[in-house]
Amino acid sequence: MTISYQTEKEWEIALVEAEGNIFRTVQDMLDVIGDCAWNGAEILIVQESHLAPEFFDLKSGLAGEILQKFSNFRMKLGIIGDFSKYESISLRDFMRESNRSGTIFFVSNFEELLLKLN
Repeated sequence: MTISYQTEKEWEIALVEAEGNIFRTVQDMLDVIGDCAWNGAEILIVQESHLAPEFFDLKSGLAGEILQKFSNFRMKLGIIGDFSKYESISLRDFMRESNRSGTIFFVSNFEELLLKLN
């Protein structure tokens, strides 16, 4: 896993580049949040594929726990992926409400994320 840092539209962004599910636990995410916060990032961007499948099963509680950490650290999270495959109504509601919160964004691409940040 590598993390690159860049500035876009006055936002300090950390972009995770990796193969496969690298965020399987809350601690996995906390380790990266801490590193990114230390380096001045305001937004962490990950791919949907970086998240364990349990993240998208709301009954597991993993999504709620991870997203709470972003709120605690006052950092935003952008998750880039194709979310149309998820049929769970509660998950879709969760993603929609998260996008409205201004802290967590489920988007299809980087450009969409930048639009939501403005």
